[in-house]
Amino acid sequence: KAPTFLQSGEIIPEKLIGDVKSLLGYELDYQALLAIKFVDEPNLLPQDKADVLKELVLENGIDIQNIQIQESNLRYKKIQSILDKCITRKDVRKIEITRKLDQVFLHRVWGYALFATLLFLIFQAIFSWASIPMDLIDLFFVEAGSKIRELLPAGALTDLVAEGLIPGIGGVAIFIPQIALLFGFLALLEDSGYMSRAVFLTDRIMRPFGLNGKSVVPLISGMACAIPAIMATRNIGNRKDRLITILVAPFMSCFARLPIYIILIGLVVPDQRFWIFNLQGLALMCMYLLGIAAALFSAVLMKLFIKIKDNGYLVVELPSYRMPRLKDVGLTMFEKSKTFVLEAGKVILAISVVLWVLASYGPADKMEQAEASVVLPENPTEEAMSDYENKVASKKLEASYAGILGKTIEPVIKPLGYDWKIGIALITSFAAREVFVSTIATLYSIGDEEESATIQDRLKKEVNSTTGQPVFNRATGFSLLIFYAFAMQCMSTIAVVYRETKGWKWPLVQTVYMTVLAYVSALVVYQLLS
Repeated sequence: KAPTFLQSGEIIPEKLIGDVKSLLGYELDYQALLAIKFVDEPNLLPQDKADVLKELVLENGIDIQNIQIQESNLRYKKIQSILDKCITRKDVRKIEITRKLDQVFLHRVWGYALFATLLFLIFQAIFSWASIPMDLIDLFFVEAGSKIRELLPAGALTDLVAEGLIPGIGGVAIFIPQIALLFGFLALLEDSGYMSRAVFLTDRIMRPFGLNGKSVVPLISGMACAIPAIMATRNIGNRKDRLITILVAPFMSCFARLPIYIILIGLVVPDQRFWIFNLQGLALMCMYLLGIAAALFSAVLMKLFIKIKDNGYLVVELPSYRMPRLKDVGLTMFEKSKTFVLEAGKVILAISVVLWVLASYGPADKMEQAEASVVLPENPTEEAMSDYENKVASKKLEASYAGILGKTIEPVIKPLGYDWKIGIALITSFAAREVFVSTIATLYSIGDEEESATIQDRLKKEVNSTTGQPVFNRATGFSLLIFYAFAMQCMSTIAVVYRETKGWKWPLVQTVYMTVLAYVSALVVYQLLS
């Protein structure tokens, strides 16, 4: 008979083990240990025996969470002692270096300071290093649109390609450098062994907010995409802990939000430096921190309504530090960028075509009235003719099916500072958040006389016809940033939540909660800044 690897008496007093075995009729000590560990789990034992077991645990002053930690530590200690007897380590220095680095990176004060510094530098680099390739991509699509108009005869097909497909796809392709950089930095942290330390550090922060230690990994995964993050909650044993993690995971700023953040920050935050730091990079970092804060706040709120009976714990392996393999990092950047382009591209291509049709056509009588409402001056100059054509195109856009849809929802979103064009972008982006950028790129391209203008230039010069003020002013820009930081705006995430929770109750609760929070927060921000 093989010797028992772990003696239950090393964790729980022998007398308590004996009392539990007698109470429940168990033969093995480990059965009694498991019963004590899961004393708070409902429906495992008959109610009368469960009550007696709880009294025994209380009388002996047993801390259930401490038992779990003790057992894990004891197991690892015994395994390590066995390994030390049969493994010859060639390079002990590597272990010593790892231990010394961990004294700094896992320090209760300096560990968090270094973690914050790393995040700060990453977001600074994302804005600083990506600016040149982004400008080149933007100019490429501008030139492509101009060339299409030169090469193809005037007509609906040319307009569809030049005003629909190219601005739509270009509006998202421009962000490939920043997305590639973000995933490159994450791959560097993962490959170096630091990411596990980041998980460990974050666990300490999240515990006071009622999140299980095992919630850390899904939430950090949510900074890439909420869908795999929600699926990763399957590793959380406690059902209610898992549910709270599922409900707050979409608050983490995923890569689909990145294009929206970048385009809006570029419009409302000056491209200036505070000392050596880029203000736009600081703003981007604040948006990611805001997402984390929203997730933690929501977890506390949900903890009040979804009672958690027991506390979980986190066991994470801390690998040795190592030099990242640049080949692997480069491959990760390429694969993630390709996935973003292909997955987002399919949706954007379809929506760009539909949106162009809706924005180019409308009820015949209204389209005729729109054209007739603009008066062509006698003997117009070239500049006057261009202005006339632009006004006609603008009036036709308002009379189109897209304009009718936008005008219908405008009263609801007007208090947030949004016009009907932004309203259409809010609707289309429900399919996927990144569609917001391609939608506004398409809508603000239709009827624009400056074919050589970049997306940023078009949006900066857009003026509200009623107020005469820029559409994307500071108040509206920050209101949109806050809205997209909190709003669900992702059909795929709702589908995954439905699948994981096996019903429509929690997806609906989650969507309503996030939408109300986004609307109210955006309203407050706009009213304060306007």
